[in-house]
Amino acid sequence: MFRPAAFFLLLLLFVISSCDSTSENVREAQQYTIDQFMDNESVFGSSFSSDESKVLIGSNTTGIFNAYTIDLATGNKTALTESEDRAFRPISFFPEDDRILFISDNNGDEIDHIFLRNADGTTEDLTPKEGAKASFAGWADDEESFFYITNERNPQFFDLYEMNLDDFSSKMVYQNDDGKNVAGISRDKRYLALTKAVNTNDSDIYLFDTQDGSTSRINENQAGHSIADFSLDGNKLYYLTDEGSEFQYLVEYEITEGSKEKILKKDWDIWYTYFSKSGKYRVTGINQDGKTVIEILDTESGNLVDVPDVGEKEITSVNISDSESKMAFYAGGSNAPSDLYVYDMTTKDVNQLTNTLNSEINGEDLVKGEVIRFKSYDGLEIPAILYKPHHASTRNKVPGVIQVHGGPGGQTRLNYSSLYQFLVNHGYAVLCVNNRGSSGYGKTFFQMDDQKHGDVDLRDVIEGKNHLASLDFVDPEKIGILGGSYGGYMVMRAMTHTPDEFKVGVNIFGVTNWLRTLKSIPPWWGSFKDALYLEMGDPNTADSTRLYDISPLFHADQVKNPVIVLQGAQDPRVLQIESDEMVEAMKANDVPVEYVLFPDEGHGFRKKENQIKGWGEIIAFLDTHLKKEELKD
Repeated sequence: MFRPAAFFLLLLLFVISSCDSTSENVREAQQYTIDQFMDNESVFGSSFSSDESKVLIGSNTTGIFNAYTIDLATGNKTALTESEDRAFRPISFFPEDDRILFISDNNGDEIDHIFLRNADGTTEDLTPKEGAKASFAGWADDEESFFYITNERNPQFFDLYEMNLDDFSSKMVYQNDDGKNVAGISRDKRYLALTKAVNTNDSDIYLFDTQDGSTSRINENQAGHSIADFSLDGNKLYYLTDEGSEFQYLVEYEITEGSKEKILKKDWDIWYTYFSKSGKYRVTGINQDGKTVIEILDTESGNLVDVPDVGEKEITSVNISDSESKMAFYAGGSNAPSDLYVYDMTTKDVNQLTNTLNSEINGEDLVKGEVIRFKSYDGLEIPAILYKPHHASTRNKVPGVIQVHGGPGGQTRLNYSSLYQFLVNHGYAVLCVNNRGSSGYGKTFFQMDDQKHGDVDLRDVIEGKNHLASLDFVDPEKIGILGGSYGGYMVMRAMTHTPDEFKVGVNIFGVTNWLRTLKSIPPWWGSFKDALYLEMGDPNTADSTRLYDISPLFHADQVKNPVIVLQGAQDPRVLQIESDEMVEAMKANDVPVEYVLFPDEGHGFRKKENQIKGWGEIIAFLDTHLKKEELKD
């Protein structure tokens, strides 16, 4: 389930994905190196140029993200930025020319600035204030300006500004003094849609009228809410809510009359809805059991548009051009990295623009994730995604790894992960557990771990381990646990609280001292701090006792089995000191402890050379400490 406040918890997110079969009809897959797996290309973005002859993308083909264009007629890719040490992530072409906007931070410190790249290749920082974050909030409908939000006035709150394209001067449109964050702007610029977190499950939505300065609350009851879009004429606001429902549905709010109508509901969360330039199409994304389902409605006929056939791949995101004659979309799967396509809405022609899978890798050697479910300790059904190595069988049992997602309210989905394909390719079964508290399975499921973290969710993970151990192709004596961010916390919680359950632990920038982490929340999370404290506990109150008890650092003497820790020195969410102290505390236990520190990374490793080193260290660690008995036989 996706909720506005939970989204900022999801910034602690390290999402990695998902298979199950007990057939003895096995095949031997070719084994590949980590360098080969990481030589896949990762791409994102699909902004059309003003003449719709090119698309703008971000690609890490050089080892770090830079901005590129792809010519739709020739397929030629042209580099617009050539950074070697700092990620440049493109936002959009300008509405009437080939200038672009992109964002960049400093080696993962998350202090993003908005940059302009001129036609001559020169660049300029448009939001240069040191220490202030900025993010793009959309082009004005008249195409003479763009909106952005920044905390340059107050580090705790993000204000809305409008920047003129003639001289790049800015003016404040909305001053945020109480945590009401701008989440939508009507095309006539009159109305702003605002959201404010109540807790990590619930939020309020407001309408701010720029003409008279009034603010009105839209929702009447406490529930999860998020903004979708405005109608073209600005008279209607579309928003998502789970009021009276397990899952988010779409509501149309008539602003003048104040009336509401439920207009779209599914059996899963509706993630997002937006309209194309003239409103001809409404695009909706649905989070259906760990995968994205796209629906495109022709608003004139009321009929759904047939989406292109991409075989076994799944369309995950869509961008319709301003002329509404072209559609860029990404398609991929758990065993196929996403590729970018362009679809001609008139001729129905489909043009694949990228081939992101390394040509040295045979796609048939990759493993498709399969959604499964198992019963937890109290009978609750827990969803999970399982990857089974091709060669695994009752006669050829393999070791296993339990993966825990970040969040805590995250969700492991059926997305491609080079790390997990690498592990499976090297003989490890991987079970990704969406324990209670995960998003995507209804608000009741989402709330089940509130102030029970490191307890009920860990018990689900252990039951996942028991399920994995019961499969006849898995060696039940060789199962480890791996996770990043909150998942890394779960690794260390397991290794300290249930030290005999897992043979090894792989902690990727995991929280180990909740008292410090919750007190050192970055200032730009200020408006969500109270909601986070309601979910996790307030370290400044009696909750501190429980937070101390569930913090692995204070129980490091309980660790019995080998652990590897990976950390970025620039991480603003899980500070380096978290991992430093945990590693030092574990070393006193006379168990193998390895530490991999990246001075030029933050919360998540963006540079290929660091991913290759980090994932390579993980597989070497697992081969040594999880497979070692097998290797001696």
